[in-house]
Amino acid sequence: MRTLKGLEGYAPSFPKEVWTDAERRLLAPFFSNLDGQVTVFRNLPPEITGAICARASRAKGSLLRVLLNEYLRPILGGNDRKLAGDLEYVIDFLMRSGFRAVLNNHRAQGLYAKLLSGYGDDSVAQLTGTHLVFGGISQVALKLWEDHRLGLEPSEQSTRFVDFSKKVGDKYRYYIPLPDLQRLRLVQKYRGVMDGLFRTYADLVPRFTKWLGEVYPDETPFVREKKALDTLRGLLPMATLGQVAFRGNGQAFEYAIAGFAEHELGELRWTAIAAKRELDTEIPSLLLRLDKLEVVDYQKYLAGRKERMAKLMHEMDESLIASHLELSQEPSSVKLIHNSPYAELVLITAILYSLPGIHQNWAELFAKAQMMSQGERDKIILEYASGRRERWYKSGKALEHIDLMFEIVMNIGAYRDLHRHRPQTQDRQDFSIHHGYDVPPMLGEAGLGGEYSKALDSVHDLFLNLEAGSPALAQYVVPLAYRVRFYQKQNLREALWEADLRTTSQGHPDYRAIEQAKVAELLTAMPFLLPFLNHVDMHEYPFARRGEVERAGLRQDRIMTGLQKATS
Repeated sequence: MRTLKGLEGYAPSFPKEVWTDAERRLLAPFFSNLDGQVTVFRNLPPEITGAICARASRAKGSLLRVLLNEYLRPILGGNDRKLAGDLEYVIDFLMRSGFRAVLNNHRAQGLYAKLLSGYGDDSVAQLTGTHLVFGGISQVALKLWEDHRLGLEPSEQSTRFVDFSKKVGDKYRYYIPLPDLQRLRLVQKYRGVMDGLFRTYADLVPRFTKWLGEVYPDETPFVREKKALDTLRGLLPMATLGQVAFRGNGQAFEYAIAGFAEHELGELRWTAIAAKRELDTEIPSLLLRLDKLEVVDYQKYLAGRKERMAKLMHEMDESLIASHLELSQEPSSVKLIHNSPYAELVLITAILYSLPGIHQNWAELFAKAQMMSQGERDKIILEYASGRRERWYKSGKALEHIDLMFEIVMNIGAYRDLHRHRPQTQDRQDFSIHHGYDVPPMLGEAGLGGEYSKALDSVHDLFLNLEAGSPALAQYVVPLAYRVRFYQKQNLREALWEADLRTTSQGHPDYRAIEQAKVAELLTAMPFLLPFLNHVDMHEYPFARRGEVERAGLRQDRIMTGLQKATS
């Protein structure tokens, strides 16, 4: 496995946290690294680790400060002196030796080394893992890490609710792929365009917040501020640095690191090596295979697949390559490009298959379903869908037998929310300016749409200059308002769960519109789904995160009316 030597220029440039000696003593037992951009949690109960990682989406500072200020200091400075003394004792114990030494961690490491690295028994790498934190990586790197959906559970810093207008030191929070830009002699142009986007963002946030106060005086200042950040996040480029915490098992971390160790983007190579270094302090035996010489070929194979295919297609048909395409203003869209023509029969067969007392094979039950009248089928489906009173109730497994595939074009900011749905197959095209961008209607009403569009247009020349040499590198300069094309391959159970979650009144209007369009597509193709959609909200709201209908839940008849209207 490579080292970080030679990759220093690709490390995110971000001021380090400054800790006092007393703070270092308190934090050292619980993190692998207090001074770098990457760290691993250790010696904490799972509930506390999870609670701290859950703060990643809203926390303005590092997660290390969350532990210090919200969990350690309240105890040490509280009135319960016995509890404070116990915590002091635990910290001293962990500083002296720690659980690893006391419990003879070498025995466990030896077992993993033999089963995983020696025998290749991958299943044991799924039995344990840890929490990895990146203090600040670009949205490009963040999305590529999150592409490893199974085995890695992320909690990322939200661009909807965290204010990115404030400089850290004298710099805005964006990533600079310095070695590549120096080679292309584009450092100053890159900085100028990125600074311009952030300056416009910083200028428009208070002005839009003021306008919201005039138009929506009943909303609280807090809600208006978050609405402003939510609306203007489209100005933030994919280079924006965000904090992200991952809970992952050993197998998932190994696969991610192997995939990025030889990646075209230097930042991804840096994240792979830095992550491996920190994970080795906690789960070294689960990552031993990454140190084998033969794994280098595997890493090159993982990193080079898309590049090899792109080169081949360029040779076969260069008209497919982006540099030969005209920029367009392709509107947001949803297309159901695959579904089963026998979906209703498959659903009924799956429902019957596992009922008590039934022992016929699939083909026999499918034939039974074919012989049923439409009224009998409707009755079975209605009964199967009944009783789901809350959105968090899980739908039946029979819905997993119906496969779907959607192709979607939507702005990148809203895509980030749908991308986090893990139990499905999805892939996207490069983040680019080729599909145009969205301007939130409210900005036009506030008289700010022109300034917003001017800032988005400013990336045009820089993007094309970068894309000519490296489409991957060009992704950094694309603001979140620009659109991306991607697909989602889901089964029906996954699709309905996503629709329930992402159409709630407090959701972002951009992804709500996409999910509502998906529901309309489904109902057009499969009308029998209506009984399963009692928690889908097809209404529109004038102010995001505010429901004019009670949040306790819309009455089912109103939802059905909305659905029927949407599909009529």
